[in-house]
Amino acid sequence: MDFVTMNMVTMMYLIASVCFIQALKGLSSPATARKGNAFGMVGMAIAAVTTVALILKLQGLAQTGSMGFGLVLLGVVVGGGIGAYAAKKVEMTKMPELVAAMHSLIGLAAVCIAVAVVSEPWVFEITKQGVALPFGNRLELFIGTFVGAVTFSGSVIAFGKLSGKYKFRLFQGAPVSFPGQHILNLVIFVALMAFGLMFCFAPGDQPAWTPFIIMAVLAFVLGVLIIIPIGGADMPVVVSMLNSYSGWAAAGIGFSLNNSMLIIAGSLVGSSGAILSYIMCKAMNRSFFNVILGGFGGEAATAAAGAQEQRPHKAGSAEDAAFIMSNAETVIIVPGYGLAVARAQHSLKELVEKLTHKGVIVKYAIHPVAGRMPGHMNVLLAEAEVPYDQVFEMEDINGEFGQTDVVLVLGANDVVNPAAKDPKSAIAGMPILEAYKAKSIIVNKRSMASGYAGLDNDLFYQANTMMVFGDAKKVIEAMVKAVD
Repeated sequence: MDFVTMNMVTMMYLIASVCFIQALKGLSSPATARKGNAFGMVGMAIAAVTTVALILKLQGLAQTGSMGFGLVLLGVVVGGGIGAYAAKKVEMTKMPELVAAMHSLIGLAAVCIAVAVVSEPWVFEITKQGVALPFGNRLELFIGTFVGAVTFSGSVIAFGKLSGKYKFRLFQGAPVSFPGQHILNLVIFVALMAFGLMFCFAPGDQPAWTPFIIMAVLAFVLGVLIIIPIGGADMPVVVSMLNSYSGWAAAGIGFSLNNSMLIIAGSLVGSSGAILSYIMCKAMNRSFFNVILGGFGGEAATAAAGAQEQRPHKAGSAEDAAFIMSNAETVIIVPGYGLAVARAQHSLKELVEKLTHKGVIVKYAIHPVAGRMPGHMNVLLAEAEVPYDQVFEMEDINGEFGQTDVVLVLGANDVVNPAAKDPKSAIAGMPILEAYKAKSIIVNKRSMASGYAGLDNDLFYQANTMMVFGDAKKVIEAMVKAVD
């Protein structure tokens, strides 16, 4: 491996970094998302191959044997195989919890590497054997362990809440709160900082395992406590927040391993995740700093809980809905999580094609937090190859609802709830898709049940609203037949 020089490694890492930047740029729009993914895969392939070559170079296999490299190769093959299998088998509705699971693994990796560095820093060429870790490295390991542990345990809780199929109380969508919760979080945080500083300033050549372990355990606990009070309606913000945390954890790994590629990639993910969190907060009228501190969602969701009022509403059939849309000039479709659960995006595309053939102008309206993660509906429609010029973000289409003949709401709830206009509502101030302004509204849901925020939806009871109950795929297929 004499041809592998540090200059070459630096150059390849630079190229990979440029690919990652292009990937983020491409992923900013559905129209360029495939290209962005391609850049990301190329960049990661370059980074992985370069890192493996660097390991071979540093180990000097001819003198020390191939055991270490064999373990690395085994990890790449096994991990890559599991990732490829999971990505191929995962359903679109399960994508949010898959993302949360991936975030947890990044956090756990950061903690494990920090433990290894504290145990044998000379292996990573940080110090010579028997020499104490410098203060700067200890501080770096403290921060990396703290962020990684919070990311791991917080992502595990987010995974359980997103999946919605576990009976364990902490994994249920409803927020978990108790008296003095914020005070307890503050006490744990202060204690965590104290033990972290004890680790950083510990004298002697031996690693200060006691404060390090206590600090790591407290960080794991804190990760759980800052996520459990978050209700299901706020989970899209949680996903973007944990995405940011996982990026900073990866950057921490990079500092521990003295790997510039991990530092750059982690910083890109961390900063882009923080920006996305801010965008999500604006979309849900949440405070960005409350999100970072994990203190949002609890009071709102708790206030929202309660008995749902029984009110009169108008119901119709899929055939009635098809007749109304066929005779309209303009139709706006609002997709939601119910559409993803039913996997009805392909049937919806067929319905839109038939309506368009009849001369109806059809557009899709996407709320930033529709579904269970940022961009969930965009990915869902892209899977069905819906033309990008038919898909509009909230700020671009909200002004058109007042002039629209028909709005078709498919499985969406909180993002079209006019209660957001009520200052006394638990979701007061949350920007919504203003479907209530349309001339006619058709809402497809399985029942009159409230959405993830636990609030009744005034839209369902408007005089110009018709409810069509049933599975989204079956209802849309019936609409397709009726349009004929």
